Amino acid sequence: MSRVHTVTLNPAIDQTVSLPHLAVGEVNRASAVRHDPGGKGVNVASVLADWGADVMAHGLLGRANAAPFEALFSRKSIADRMVRMPGETRTNVKILEEGGRTTDLNLPGFPAGASDLGPLADSLSAVAEGELVVISGSHPAGLPASASARLAALARERGARVLCDVSGEALVEVLAAPVLPDAIKPNRHELEGWAGRSLADRAELAEAARALVARGIALVVVSLGTEGALFCSAAGAVLARPVELSRGSTVGAGDAMVAGLASALVEGLDLGATAARATAFAAAKLRNPGPHLPGRDEVRALEARVERVAVADWIRAAGPMADEGERT
Repeated sequence: MSRVHTVTLNPAIDQTVSLPHLAVGEVNRASAVRHDPGGKGVNVASVLADWGADVMAHGLLGRANAAPFEALFSRKSIADRMVRMPGETRTNVKILEEGGRTTDLNLPGFPAGASDLGPLADSLSAVAEGELVVISGSHPAGLPASASARLAALARERGARVLCDVSGEALVEVLAAPVLPDAIKPNRHELEGWAGRSLADRAELAEAARALVARGIALVVVSLGTEGALFCSAAGAVLARPVELSRGSTVGAGDAMVAGLASALVEGLDLGATAARATAFAAAKLRNPGPHLPGRDEVRALEARVERVAVADWIRAAGPMADEGERT
């Protein structure tokens, strides 16, 4: 398996606080708390390493509290190419209730500027032709909205394939660039933000995804939370969903899906197998707190049980679509 490079411009330490029920405006007593070095690209790297992939992590990292990230990279044999920045990496607070509902409080972190992209671009000189670069997550304050698009273009110039999981203005910039990524994974709300209109209608959502494929993006995946995800390519379209969902922490589940997509792209799987792999990664991650994957046999068992629905049948089905709202 060739190396996968992840890029995280805005990492975070995820503080997950567990409690029976969040009572807003009242004193709440937590039953447990855990801290995980994260941010979307770091989560992708962590899950891929659990799968056995050769991973190199790039991005920006606060020097003052880099130790948890360094320990994660060392423990999982992830090559560390993160550029150290003055100050601290931000903390994101995840309040997890017993029923599975999660409330996110994403705090600000170190500021960055366009000049900080230079050292990061230098770190991407390690990317070789044919390798995969995964760019995911938000931008820190001060970084231009075009940062992810510029890094994607740089990776493509080096002959790498690019998978982007970004939102907002960063997604607008990526989709307006002269050279498009090979794959993207927005959720429905993020795709609506780019399109400037509601995509609650299933047929309209599928058409929007197909239109992006027609523009030159080889794989478009729209995640829909507990409903699964819509996978579109030139080979067709399929709706994939897991047959079972754990009630564990959803922190990093979307990133686990991106990791599953990355592993499928590296292995050259077809559309149906890619949908099963990515969906199984997301479902498997729910069984573990933090961005960690269980053993391969467990993931393979889930992969074999993923339900794949023809898009025409899914469009005809009644009921509202679910959403995946996680964005760090």
